[in-house]
Amino acid sequence: MKLIYVIVRKIDNSYVTEALNKQGFYVTKLASTGGFLREGNTTLMIGTEEEKVEEVINIVKKECGPRQQIISNSVGTGEYASMNVVNVGGATIFVVDVNRYEKI
Repeated sequence: MKLIYVIVRKIDNSYVTEALNKQGFYVTKLASTGGFLREGNTTLMIGTEEEKVEEVINIVKKECGPRQQIISNSVGTGEYASMNVVNVGGATIFVVDVNRYEKI
């Protein structure tokens, strides 16, 4: 048995959760914070058999893969505003062994 921690942007969590649920995976969501743009994150916990770990990771890649976003850096009244393109999205994934599992 494996426990997969998936940290995604808050705006991506519903897409990932819905796709995982459609494939029969149960997901526990935890609110978390951090990241370059100081936006909210969601940590998803998914328990599954070892042979299904790659399936979970592939679903996450499909639903919230990296992409580019334009952000504005305004100085003062916006007279000297600049636009920057940054990479956003993606996920941080941890896979850990589970020694014991009980559903009560």
